[in-house]
Amino acid sequence: MKISKIFLYDEPAVPEIKVDDLARFLEETLCVTVEIRKNFFMHFNSDKNTAHNLASSRVFNPYVPFEKHIPTKEEINFEESFGNNSSSNIVLYDGFELQRIIQGMIPNEELSSETFHLVFTTRLGCTYDYDDYRYHGRVVICSNPSIISTTGIIEAPAKPREYYISMHHTISQGLNLDALKEQFRGRFLEYHDKNLSQVVRGYSLQAVFYHVTAEPFCDSRECVLYNAHWQEDLIHAQIQSGKLCRRHKKILESIKKPE
Repeated sequence: MKISKIFLYDEPAVPEIKVDDLARFLEETLCVTVEIRKNFFMHFNSDKNTAHNLASSRVFNPYVPFEKHIPTKEEINFEESFGNNSSSNIVLYDGFELQRIIQGMIPNEELSSETFHLVFTTRLGCTYDYDDYRYHGRVVICSNPSIISTTGIIEAPAKPREYYISMHHTISQGLNLDALKEQFRGRFLEYHDKNLSQVVRGYSLQAVFYHVTAEPFCDSRECVLYNAHWQEDLIHAQIQSGKLCRRHKKILESIKKPE
């Protein structure tokens, strides 16, 4: 499968994405046209019905597979004002429901196999894992459209084990966590991290590779397509390595070749 155009939806709440730089990177790397659009839900003028659907896709019990619920008025209002909401509470959404809602808002004429939609959002999509019977936050929900959660980049891959041990001790002592974060600085990403512009490149390629090959991840920690479950692995793959492995470089060349 080939793609000729990518619609790239910005998330203005996270300027560290540097969407213009990302668009140039995708154009040069994939030899495709990239059209930058504003926040997805602003671009398609989401309404109360959209807010209702988004609220219905929330996950309340992480140990139970998705069950759609009837949202409250407060939940719908929250979704309507999501972009202006400064709440620090992280709301979980079923990733596949979120993807279905987004796909349903895109006009049919823009859903051809040669056009690809890449949506950045601060909403945290998660998927239910039947291996351990619980939901897990995800950085990327691969499909077309694909969704990259900037919140997921920070929250989904786990911080170092020692951090959690120290965190429990710090909290039990009633101490501030700022000193702890400083102690572990550089071993995990933080909100508005300056490295986000580099990290989103690798996750964007994961989404594109899945659309083209149906194989988004790589087993090599040296490849930006590596599916990192730990922040330190994410940092290594996306920043310290920051490149495709030899196998995926070859696949990239085949993607770029004209048919």
